[in-house]
Amino acid sequence: MASEETAGGARKATKSKLFEFLVHGVRPGMPSGARMPHQGAPMGPPGPPYGGNPAVRPALTNPTMEANRKRPAPSQQQMQQQAIRELVPESQAYMDLLAFERKLDQTIMRKRVDIQEALKRPMKQKRKLRLYISNTFNPAKADADDSDGSIASWELRVEGKLLDDPAKVKRKFSSFFKSLVIELDKDLYGPDNHLVEWHRTPTTQETDGFQVKRPGDVNVRCTLLLMLDYQPPQFKLDPRLARLLGIHTQTRSCIIQALWQYIKTNKLQDSHDKEYINCDKYFQQIFDCPRLKFSEIPQRLTNLLLPPDPIVINHIISVDPNDQKKTACYDIDVEVEDPLKAQMSNFLLSTANQQEIASLDNKIHETIESINQLKIQRDFMLSFSRDPKGYIQDWLKSQSRDLKLMTDVVGNPEEERRAEFYHQPWSQEAVSRYFYCKVREEIQYFIGSLIFLNLNLQIFQHAVFTPYACIVKIATELVIISMPIGVVV
Repeated sequence: MASEETAGGARKATKSKLFEFLVHGVRPGMPSGARMPHQGAPMGPPGPPYGGNPAVRPALTNPTMEANRKRPAPSQQQMQQQAIRELVPESQAYMDLLAFERKLDQTIMRKRVDIQEALKRPMKQKRKLRLYISNTFNPAKADADDSDGSIASWELRVEGKLLDDPAKVKRKFSSFFKSLVIELDKDLYGPDNHLVEWHRTPTTQETDGFQVKRPGDVNVRCTLLLMLDYQPPQFKLDPRLARLLGIHTQTRSCIIQALWQYIKTNKLQDSHDKEYINCDKYFQQIFDCPRLKFSEIPQRLTNLLLPPDPIVINHIISVDPNDQKKTACYDIDVEVEDPLKAQMSNFLLSTANQQEIASLDNKIHETIESINQLKIQRDFMLSFSRDPKGYIQDWLKSQSRDLKLMTDVVGNPEEERRAEFYHQPWSQEAVSRYFYCKVREEIQYFIGSLIFLNLNLQIFQHAVFTPYACIVKIATELVIISMPIGVVV
């Protein structure tokens, strides 16, 4: 089973190897301090690739840049371009490490799933609980001042501990039991004071032991009844079913599993209707029916399950002065949680090494981005060296398109500066429309001037004779001036 340190350390070591190869060129298996020979000096100036901000150069996009812009998870980041892998043959070592990391992640994931499934099932371990039953006797004192000291009494202690317990945190003694009953001699202490009972409740405080103190100076016979706290609960089977299945006390799931195993072994399932079970003579005695359904088994089984038997210990409380302290030891079988379960839970909940792994992932991602940027710079320089003129022209066209996108320029300045652009059929229509608009503007201006002069003359004439009519005339002429040219004519 993979432990937390093994899984985290293996994955962290893989990340370290990936980062060391990408940054320093150390191939797995090379001695410490060794480096791969460089294939040549890096081409292109440092810093961002030529052409300014990549955001304003959509015509020169690169598939690798698009992939990086999406920023996949660093653990899945690869040098996808075959050109880069051909340019740097040593990158195959990086791809091998990535494949190994994927296998390691899959193995860890499968192991985590297995652990999660295992935690769903009860994981118990049989241990020995040593029970210590001791008693002390306090004789009466004639010169005692208080009433308690003048009466003889005894004290019974019930304690216990697990043998060879590797756990650092010790379990309380009472946590192993559901109830404890101490039955004293009824003839000595009467029907109302001969029982001492303890029962577990949801608010019970755990304790390391139980003490019972009573007055008396004679030996007392007592019986201890201890009911273990089974988790999950266990049941005692009906004697007939217990003999048939060979189980005395067990959990409900184990009992049903044993019952199903008996049915399969003896072929009691109906061959035509699989839902029914044909009872043999033993099942007929137990379930009192010749045939029953599978769905009826849990209900019928409930009447055959009884509470488990308590642990019964008979003890004699001695008040012999020569035997001041007498201790009896008993070993009983108890079920405790498997220590491995806590380790498995810690493994699932642990986040150790995750921060360091994430840091290595980010470094690997940044290194691959740097390699891709250098590849773009190299391609730029290589294309320029092969065809300087053609590459510069293509680059200028790309920059021109970017500029138009940035400034929202309408048209094509590159074509508009050439004479052939204006020798097309649309140019004649454009010239006619231009002159028509110019003539229309001149006519409108001339007609407006005439109307304005006529209005001034009429205003002068009417202002002398009829002032009111002059105002009406002015308003009418203003309306006429504001109308379109065609309406005025």
